[in-house]
Amino acid sequence: MSKEKVILTGDRPTGCLHIGHYVGSLRRRVELQNAGDYRQMFVFIADAQALTDNMDNPEKVRQNVVEVALDYLACGLDPSRVTLFIQSQIPELCELSFYYMDLVTVSRLQRNPTVKTEIQMRGFESSIPVGFFTYPVSQAADITAFRATTVPAGEDQKPMIEQATEIVRRFNYIYGETLVEPAILLPDNAACLRLPGTDGKAKMSKSLGNCIYLSESADEVQKKVMSMYTDPTHIHVQDPGHIEGNTVFTYLDAFCRPEHFERYLPDYPNLDELKAHYRRGGLGDMKVKRFLNAILQEELEPIRQRRREFQKDIPAVYDMLRRGCEEARNVAASTLDDVRRAMKINYFDDAELIAEQARRFAER
Repeated sequence: MSKEKVILTGDRPTGCLHIGHYVGSLRRRVELQNAGDYRQMFVFIADAQALTDNMDNPEKVRQNVVEVALDYLACGLDPSRVTLFIQSQIPELCELSFYYMDLVTVSRLQRNPTVKTEIQMRGFESSIPVGFFTYPVSQAADITAFRATTVPAGEDQKPMIEQATEIVRRFNYIYGETLVEPAILLPDNAACLRLPGTDGKAKMSKSLGNCIYLSESADEVQKKVMSMYTDPTHIHVQDPGHIEGNTVFTYLDAFCRPEHFERYLPDYPNLDELKAHYRRGGLGDMKVKRFLNAILQEELEPIRQRRREFQKDIPAVYDMLRRGCEEARNVAASTLDDVRRAMKINYFDDAELIAEQARRFAER
């Protein structure tokens, strides 16, 4: 069993990716890719997982597969260095999920905080699709199929990685050391752990309509920044303001760098000084929003430009995904062979079993 580092991460194609995805994982993925410290890196489009709560609207998922692929390429993921693939095109993942379901109880799935939160958000209550309810199991299959040691993800995914680790340990305990135990890699900037929505809600979410998308135009981004939730008690410029819970400053924590002040707001030496002025009063929300808008436009414009280039040849994007699927399937098939061997269900490959059964029946 290889001890070399392997990365596995992905996104559900239920819409274009937003800046929460970008600071939470996408930006980090590109950094990890460019650092070259990992033997292999797999990034997948989780269309099968997206269907667990979009089964009645497959066209939504189908249309967004290429949108997510374009976002990946636009952000700087390089198919020559990273394996980009589509989850549903790797049938080995379904078989692994089927075996792993025998290692997890219903009560354990019910206790998973991420599942509980997602069920509440979608209003499923008692009418939970089984596929959605068991997606921690399928996620464990995704991770282990590629022998991933490292899963870059946001803090909300910690319970999912913990459950995957439990499945790995239980499988290895019963069947012998076969699967690789994964570890989560969280963003190193606290503000990036879970970027709030533009409306101040705890999570940026497509379903809540409070996202800034990577593919949006400069005008659309500016409009959203200018209408962003700040401090409701900061009514007049001279009023003291609050930083905590103020979405604009949370975004500045996630995106702002020292050189941005030199370029866009030379009145202040750093973010601490800007926050101090806001707290004591005398600094208007619009001035801070204009600063944030300038920073976001600088960050997003190269991404928009690259996306426009990739959009010119969509068949090439699909061809890239097809090659990635072929490569990913070879790896997953190898893992599945190991799993079947460990579980002793590799009947036709087990010459010793066949010989033993031949002897047993010959002696009757």
